[in-house]
Amino acid sequence: MQFKFTTAGESHGKALVAIVEGLPAGLEINVERINHELWRRQQGYGRGGRQKIEKDTVEILSGVRHGATLGSPVALLVENKDFVHWQEVMAAEKLEVAPKNPRLVKRPRPGHADLAGGQKFGARDLRDVLERASARETAARVACGAIARQLLENFGVCIKSHVVKLGDVPEKPLEKTFGEIDAIDETAPLRCADAETERRMIELIDRAKAEGDTLGGIFEVVAKNVAVGLGSHVSWSEKLDGRIAQALMSIQAVKAVEIGSGVENATLPGSRVHDEIRFEYDNFKRTTNRAGGLEGGVTNGEELRVRGYLKPIATLKKPLRSIDIDTKHEESASFERSDVTAVPAAGVIGEAMLAIVLANAMREKFGGDSLTEMRMNFDSYQNALRNY
Repeated sequence: MQFKFTTAGESHGKALVAIVEGLPAGLEINVERINHELWRRQQGYGRGGRQKIEKDTVEILSGVRHGATLGSPVALLVENKDFVHWQEVMAAEKLEVAPKNPRLVKRPRPGHADLAGGQKFGARDLRDVLERASARETAARVACGAIARQLLENFGVCIKSHVVKLGDVPEKPLEKTFGEIDAIDETAPLRCADAETERRMIELIDRAKAEGDTLGGIFEVVAKNVAVGLGSHVSWSEKLDGRIAQALMSIQAVKAVEIGSGVENATLPGSRVHDEIRFEYDNFKRTTNRAGGLEGGVTNGEELRVRGYLKPIATLKKPLRSIDIDTKHEESASFERSDVTAVPAAGVIGEAMLAIVLANAMREKFGGDSLTEMRMNFDSYQNALRNY
């Protein structure tokens, strides 16, 4: 049994839709909690105007009855309320008369999918590419991840994120405990666990905005109470660290993924890297967690810690140099409404993607057509671990 999902929809299209498969029957679904995750994705200092235009909410179209899953695919819809201003430009039907303002995109943005996607598909209007390549698509992912999170919570798993670096602030990424991350107020402007660092980050964002520039950064996602033994060492495609890396790298603008203290570990001798093992209270523990909760592609029971490295957003208010794809003349790149930075939002998306990967790993290991059956399998496995 696998937990999987697919999304469809364009940035300025009528709606985003998603289908989630592999959920056990009998899982209670709280729609307001899905909406809360969608709200979290839209927050963060340095976001653009679109977040003020529309508040994302989800509608469940199928797969849930009287508040609980049926075991069949769950279909979700997130309406784009700004579509009213894009009905002609993004119409699905063929138009008899061309739009007065077609909003053609001919000048690709450096760092965006515009040009490579246009070349791949032969598009003469790069809007055909950018509408789907946009990070707007992640609203549907967050909705799917919110459902995955509700499944995981039945097994004690808790997932949080925080911003550990924005631009060059601070010099070294923040190191925070799960408790410190959990204590971050939901209304914090940058979801940063250190108030002074957050203040400096805000100053940096203000400077970048004044200069028409954008900023990247690093977010960390931490999952607590993850069962031992998710993933596998037996095949490259089953290694959970590989799956997690792919999931986070699929987030728009993420260019690197780190598990545990993997970057620093590459510079140190093994004696200062590997987590020593102890046994207490009938359980195996590590004295440190530099591996980030994964060894050999398998979860080891420690906190799962993953970092995503986000490049600066490719849409600059002071555009970089580009080329008109028709005239081949040098022009400034196109400008679409955008953010100065979206690192806190990327953390929320990272939470969703990690929840999806973990939910799939749980379904693979514990199966079950119903949540009750899955829980029985899980409890039996936990008993076996205690007797190992």
